[in-house]
Amino acid sequence: MKTICFYRHICSLNYVKMEDSESQLLSDEYQTPETLLGSLDIFVFSLIAGLLIYWFFFRKEGFFRACSGFEDIPCSVSNRNVVVFYGSQTGTAEEFANRLTKDAHRYGMKGMATDPEEYDMSELSRLKEIPNSMAVFCMATYGEGGPTDNAQEFCDWMQGTDEDLEGVNFAVFGLGNKTYEHFNATGKYTDKRLAELRGKRVFDLGLGDDDSNLEEDFISWKEQFWPAVCEFFGVEATGEESSIRQFELVVHNDINMNQVYTGEMGRLKSFQTQKPPFDSKNLFLAPVTVNRKLNKGGNRHLMHIELDIMDSKIRYDAGDHVAVYPTNDAAVVNRIGERLGVDLDTVISLKNLDEESNKKHPFPCPSTYRTALTHYLDINNTPRKNVLYELSQYTSDPQEQENMRKMASASPEGKALYQSWVLDSERNILAILEDLPSLNPPIDHLCELLPRLQARYYSIASSNKVHPTSIHICAVVIEYTTKIGRVYKGVATNWLKNKEVTENGHKHTVPMYVRRSQFRLPFKPSNPVIMIGPGTGIAPFVGFIQERAWQKEQGKDVGETILYFGCRHKNEDFLYQQELEEFERAGVLTQLNVAFSRDQEHKIYVQHLLKKNKEQLWKLIHSNNAHIYVCGDARNMARDVHTAFYEIAEEVGGLTHTQAVDYFKKLVTKGRYSQDVWS
Repeated sequence: MKTICFYRHICSLNYVKMEDSESQLLSDEYQTPETLLGSLDIFVFSLIAGLLIYWFFFRKEGFFRACSGFEDIPCSVSNRNVVVFYGSQTGTAEEFANRLTKDAHRYGMKGMATDPEEYDMSELSRLKEIPNSMAVFCMATYGEGGPTDNAQEFCDWMQGTDEDLEGVNFAVFGLGNKTYEHFNATGKYTDKRLAELRGKRVFDLGLGDDDSNLEEDFISWKEQFWPAVCEFFGVEATGEESSIRQFELVVHNDINMNQVYTGEMGRLKSFQTQKPPFDSKNLFLAPVTVNRKLNKGGNRHLMHIELDIMDSKIRYDAGDHVAVYPTNDAAVVNRIGERLGVDLDTVISLKNLDEESNKKHPFPCPSTYRTALTHYLDINNTPRKNVLYELSQYTSDPQEQENMRKMASASPEGKALYQSWVLDSERNILAILEDLPSLNPPIDHLCELLPRLQARYYSIASSNKVHPTSIHICAVVIEYTTKIGRVYKGVATNWLKNKEVTENGHKHTVPMYVRRSQFRLPFKPSNPVIMIGPGTGIAPFVGFIQERAWQKEQGKDVGETILYFGCRHKNEDFLYQQELEEFERAGVLTQLNVAFSRDQEHKIYVQHLLKKNKEQLWKLIHSNNAHIYVCGDARNMARDVHTAFYEIAEEVGGLTHTQAVDYFKKLVTKGRYSQDVWS
């Protein structure tokens, strides 16, 4: 059951009084060594009291449904002017929602950032009963135009409801990436649908582009958003620009360490006692059974990793994703502790100052600073502008403080300085602390400001039909020297690289779960498949080919299976070469087309091979009902492949460019053109 009670003052006074008296009764009861009532009497009394409370609060008004199963979820947000809902997959939309909530305070309003998954959004219309209120939606678009996991139910509700939202004030900021075809589809749909339901749009839809500068887009939008809100409600800014803390520090000097989180995402001690089902809040510790280097040469490290899921009851299909939760480099964590002069093993909690917020802590608490910096916080990426602004108060050097505040501003000079000094130089929080000697923030405030360390999603490189008890990963280790001479290391890939398999019996583990995907082989095995996956984009196709081989072994009629793979050099990074050539010899892989981009003077990529085989491809697509799959880089490769198919349709099929574009859009709609791409 999910509950949202927007209109708190309807029930708050009586509820508080009753709660206080009930607490006093309980307190008195526990202080009395002997009871005058028997167990049966107490049970009957409690039952009657419960029925009276139920009748008073719930039967009189169906809107007030029980919240007992959600102790961390507030029963109301009615004393808030601004409720900011976020649809977030990687944490950015949630971060923006929290920033808007803080801004609300600066404009004399009270805000709350909330997860739509934790509320009954069908009660959204009740928001209008709160004077001068509005709902803001920070909505990220995920995958091929879909909502994030936590916003799926809300989007389903919007699509199916005819609720009248007249009187509900709203605004929407969308987070997307222009490298994807359905740019900001979820944000656009939310804005359009709320207006169709007669909601009142307070400010225009904002569209952030992660392919450019998402944070700049957000800042530009909200700088116009707040004046519009003030004008709409007839309020004025308070002028407060001081730092606003959301959490207070609680130090636990005497605590049972069994009550302290050590990296778990949800249930305490879930790593010690593993219980299915496993998901993002209950991770399975999968032992690493294979970790081998795939490439034979070059200066990169491409790896194949196998995770044992035998005892997990985890099921997956070829094309699904495995989410892994990495940990930060211990050396970097230690250097942060040394730089700030703190004992990283201090046990702390960061407690939300807003007692009604559904987010009690920024990460699982109680925890140590070391655990927080290792498991929960992103210390490797460049910090956003709001972090610089908040931290600037802790600089003792006036020039350093001026530069930090300038970088956090929206001025052209500040934008240029932030771009060059932070983004282009790839300074993470440790680099900033080291390069600004007078900056000495309290570590608890730093932990409050840093975003959460996110899961990494990898396309599974195996088929459950062939490998039901293991999940395979194909990845390239990220490591290079930045412009300022520091070595940048990708968190997850370097962490995975170090999960070596030893002969002493000890097995490294990877916290993980499986996320379902729509990237699926055709329902009919007889349909031809055309797979395009250069580099590590080959991962899901290894699973597809394994499954097609299994289908053949089962005596099924399997259609043509064609792969277009690309790499730099045949003798260096031809991934899974032996396996692919064996599949080709066995007749499972009908055609293996490989583009070695740097083995000749002119670079050759997969799109060039597609054009070379245009007649065959058009026949498979247009006449034989072939399914097309693309996996890999979204910014360049996926676009170039799309263009190649348009040209094939024009040159061989005789279509105009507009007709070609429409033709492949229809294939996407029919599920015959699928992409698993990233930027």
